[in-house]
Amino acid sequence: MTEIDQWDEKIAAGYDDHARDMFTLEALAPTLDLLQRLADGGPALEFASGTGRVCVPLRQRGVPVHGIELSQPMTDRLRAKISEHELPVTIGDMATTDVHKQFALVYLVYNTIGNVRTQEAQVACFANAARHLAPGGRFLIEVGTPQLRRLPPGQLAVPFQISDEHTGFDTYDVASQAGASHHYHRQADGSYEYGVHHFRYVWPSELDLMAQLAGLELEQRVGDWDGSPFTADSEKHVSVWRKPLS
Repeated sequence: MTEIDQWDEKIAAGYDDHARDMFTLEALAPTLDLLQRLADGGPALEFASGTGRVCVPLRQRGVPVHGIELSQPMTDRLRAKISEHELPVTIGDMATTDVHKQFALVYLVYNTIGNVRTQEAQVACFANAARHLAPGGRFLIEVGTPQLRRLPPGQLAVPFQISDEHTGFDTYDVASQAGASHHYHRQADGSYEYGVHHFRYVWPSELDLMAQLAGLELEQRVGDWDGSPFTADSEKHVSVWRKPLS
């Protein structure tokens, strides 16, 4: 199994609440617009379908979606929203699981490529995406760019949110490309709950090489779902690689 944090029952139970701002249809509209356009009437496969933040409303737009998800508790939350018949999910590792179908679009959003914490496993994710793509199909990844420009010598952490309800910061090991997101969530009684999520950060050029190894070609890279340009100052990117027709 790919090295990955385990998304257990406790994490699954609070996931939608912690990410509730990202679940609104207004927030999701640019994401759904692009995914629907790229699917172009064909079926889509979501790697790490989670609790259904993206795949459920995409299915409701008429795009047939299949999910691959390692966590049964996360899938149980998804299943409360939509039936297996409407949106099938295969429990397994997105780097190796084969659902024995081909798709017009495979997508992996919200930094989830970093959840697999070795370069070898990330390469395997690209190979698995390519295996599931029909000729001319596309593989999309949304992922943050490493914020090492904000990390002066001797400093280990970069804050990404500071509020009364949530404080979060990332720590980086630049020798191994290992990172960890540290979260402090304020509880109803005023106490704070700590959680940590481990990841492997990856550069756009490294992703392009992984795509090349899988036989995919870069089609576009933008700075966000709205199509804004990707620049040296972009904090994330949405990249699309295409499987050749022949």
